[in-house]
Amino acid sequence: MNNKKIAKTFKTGGKGLGKVLGRLEEEVMCALWKRGESCGKEVLREIQKRRKIAYTTVLTVLERLARKGLVHKRKENGGYLFSPAHTKEEFYGTVSEEVLKGVIDLSSTYAAASFVDILADKDPGELDRLARLIEAKKQELRKD
Repeated sequence: MNNKKIAKTFKTGGKGLGKVLGRLEEEVMCALWKRGESCGKEVLREIQKRRKIAYTTVLTVLERLARKGLVHKRKENGGYLFSPAHTKEEFYGTVSEEVLKGVIDLSSTYAAASFVDILADKDPGELDRLARLIEAKKQELRKD
């Protein structure tokens, strides 16, 4: 996955995957994560459960995602099969890491303080998990 390209396309106003992917790209990726390896028509049917879309549009998006390295494409029986290059969890982790690196490059002090404040507002229970992660990392660094 082109991590730097993903981080550069981060849209603060988007929701969920819409922060890093276009709307159609998000729908196609979600269909592939749900179904696994699929042909274009199978992806089309999955998306059509929610809305109307042209087959050629789905194929165009699949090709674009393949060029970005987010989808693998392989030829089989005269057609193509597409599969996600990364699990949803791997994708989220990579994007989160790259975006945070960009924010920390601005100011690690303000980034850390802002992160803690935002986490406290969104999910206070995660603060305990964060504290455990920080302590584990400190111990790991002491061993090196």
